[in-house]
Amino acid sequence: MTTHSQVKGKKKGFFTHLKFPSAYTILFILIAFVAALTWIVPAGQYDRVLNEELGKEVPVTGTYHAVEANPQDPIDVLLAPIDGFYNHDTYEAAAIDVSLFILIIGGFLGLVTKTGAIDAGIERVTAKLYGREELMIPILMGLFAAGGTVYGMAEESLPFYTLLVPVMMAARFDPLVAAATVLLGAGIGTLGSTINPFATVIAANAAGIPFTDGIALRIIILVVGFIICAAYVMRYAKKVRADKTKSVVYDMYEENQKHFLSNKSEDNLEFTTTRKIILTLFGLSFAVMIYGVSVQGWWMAQISAMFLGSSIIIGLIARMSEEEFTTSFIDGARDLLGVALIIGIARGIVVIMDRGMITDTILNSAEHLVTGLSSVVFINVMYWLEILLSFLVPSTSGLAVLTMPIMAPLADFAGVGRDLVVTAYQSASGVVNLITPTSAVVMGGLAIARVPYIRWLKWVAPLLGLIILLTMIVLSIGALFI
Repeated sequence: MTTHSQVKGKKKGFFTHLKFPSAYTILFILIAFVAALTWIVPAGQYDRVLNEELGKEVPVTGTYHAVEANPQDPIDVLLAPIDGFYNHDTYEAAAIDVSLFILIIGGFLGLVTKTGAIDAGIERVTAKLYGREELMIPILMGLFAAGGTVYGMAEESLPFYTLLVPVMMAARFDPLVAAATVLLGAGIGTLGSTINPFATVIAANAAGIPFTDGIALRIIILVVGFIICAAYVMRYAKKVRADKTKSVVYDMYEENQKHFLSNKSEDNLEFTTTRKIILTLFGLSFAVMIYGVSVQGWWMAQISAMFLGSSIIIGLIARMSEEEFTTSFIDGARDLLGVALIIGIARGIVVIMDRGMITDTILNSAEHLVTGLSSVVFINVMYWLEILLSFLVPSTSGLAVLTMPIMAPLADFAGVGRDLVVTAYQSASGVVNLITPTSAVVMGGLAIARVPYIRWLKWVAPLLGLIILLTMIVLSIGALFI
């Protein structure tokens, strides 16, 4: 899942002297900035009518009119993040509901990780592929991509760098192959999120549409993007295996051999029947979530209860003590506390904008900017705008609740489905979070694998170009034909 920790320590090259503020600081600055705008930007509103298909009121183009100003003061700025957690007209669910769900699923993931079932499953796969090591790359990338598209796998992927680097080096690959397998695998899954509650669900909720809308195009991006990424990594891995001097970290070859292989332990995580059952329940939990949301009309409370129940069952199957169970669950929830908090903070921006009566004024300005643009140009401009914003707010959930309430209504004016705007947002956020130095996943994973950040940028740049081109083509097709 995507969280928002600021990477600490020195960064090499250009980033050595560059200090990036955390997403929390950026969002608080934006809240204060927007509050200042309420003293400058004219207040105004659109007339709204009920959209039967969406089941929500939407602004009517051409009906914008001035209203009495309501400028926001410093007290309002402090109240905004708190009020952001409660029900607000822009959203179908309160941020507090989403935040509690995030904490519970964090506990669930922490518990499953504690059992060792995931580690054992990966080791089982590598053992089965002995002598056909190249096949590990698409298989493992596929597993990580599944985690990315289902629940936004991110920080919880970091332990796998330690596991996979020695395995890949023993197969005569290099540490970059291991890093790319994890980072690109989970990354392309998150970029092509289908049911990811931390990206697609939150963004769709903020846009006022079901998260299943637009899923076909996201599956296309996910599948084609995965094939491109897997082929790119496999091509590089084969080159390195044939000639180790082709490695981008060849100058560190001897050092890496000593670091990763000289002390490699022989202990194996046995793939026991218990761990098989736990992995089965792990996957089944997400399948039940899909069924509950799509068929039974579940939302955050019911989904949270289901994951809580799954956690209890897995704890019993793993024969955990009460202390071990609660500690593992709380530690997992703690890891996602930042995600839960940032949702309320980011929604505080919209609280200030709405109470200051400038939300519709901004929409009115944007309406004029996109007037006359074709649907294809509109959605591609939207995509690049989200890319730029993603560098400022690397949190997928934070970016969703920050931009979707503003961007999604613009689609109504441009004749583009709101689901396409959600797809543009998550694809933009996904591609940026493969390289942004404000991400603990990028910087932490590369540090574990001992791959210098600048070399990663140089190696991955052509692949990013292909992914961006793929996304723009899919978005353009969606704008033209859907």
